[in-house]
This record gives sequence, structure tokens and C-alpha cells, in this order.
Amino acid sequence: MPEDSNLEIIVYNSVNRPTFLQEKEVVDFLHKHLEAYGDPPQHIAAALEYACSNHKGKGGFALVGKSDGRTAGAVVVNQTGMSGYIPENILVYIAVDGSLRGKGIGKQLMEQALKFAKGDIALHVEPDNPAKHLYEKLGFTNKYLEMRYKAPE
Repeated sequence: MPEDSNLEIIVYNSVNRPTFLQEKEVVDFLHKHLEAYGDPPQHIAAALEYACSNHKGKGGFALVGKSDGRTAGAVVVNQTGMSGYIPENILVYIAVDGSLRGKGIGKQLMEQALKFAKGDIALHVEPDNPAKHLYEKLGFTNKYLEMRYKAPE
């Protein structure tokens, strides 16, 4: 797939919710292609459910890029319900089929996500993740060092 080709972009959200099989396809795809940067399938499914929820305080969207009928990439963005001090959206997951990386698919998906989102977008990226360079080219900046406290179980 040449870099300038267009993907068929499918949008899932509270209006166009994925079927059970479509949801499974997205979760399985992300789980496989996120590789070292991924999460368990149940976490991916929860983020997708949140993105497509019509419950107050939830929402967002998922974009699935198809090429020749097969999934080439996917993005999940959750709305935070906040504005100003916290971006309105968080990009939770993005992955491109490992055999199709370097062909501009991730860039196309990110550009569509930026257009589709209402408001600012935050994301977390590991320092060694090659996608970090794409995010920087698209205008993302590293404003903070993130620190997390893990509560004892």
C-alpha cells in the first residue's frame, strides 16, 4: 500500500456502535498489533466500550482503517469529560498491522482522529516507541513527565 493511498475508515461511536463481532475484531486486532505496548484484551474492550457508550460522562470514538477488506489499523479515543486543565480526549490505543507499518497508515489514522475529535487530545507513549516521532510531527508535545501511584491491592 503506497503512502498516499486512502484507507476506508470506519467510525464507531455512540451512534454507530460496533456489533459483537466487530468489537471482537477490533479488540483482537489491537491486542495482537500493539505488541509490547499493549494491554490485556479486557482492558482494550473496556476502552472501546467507553468510547462507544451513550451514557452521560462517557464517549469518544474508534476508527478502523480497512485496506482490501482487511483491518490495517485501529484507533480508540476516549473523551475525558474535562476541558482546559485536562485535554478533552485521550488517545488510548493506536496500532497498525505489523506487515503494513511504514506505509503511512498510522499517519492517516492519526490525522483522521485529530479531525474527528472535539477538542485537545492527550496520549501516553513510551520513550522508545517508534510512533513517538509521528506524534511529534503531528504537533504533539511532551509537556509533562507522567508519574503514577499504584494503590496496593
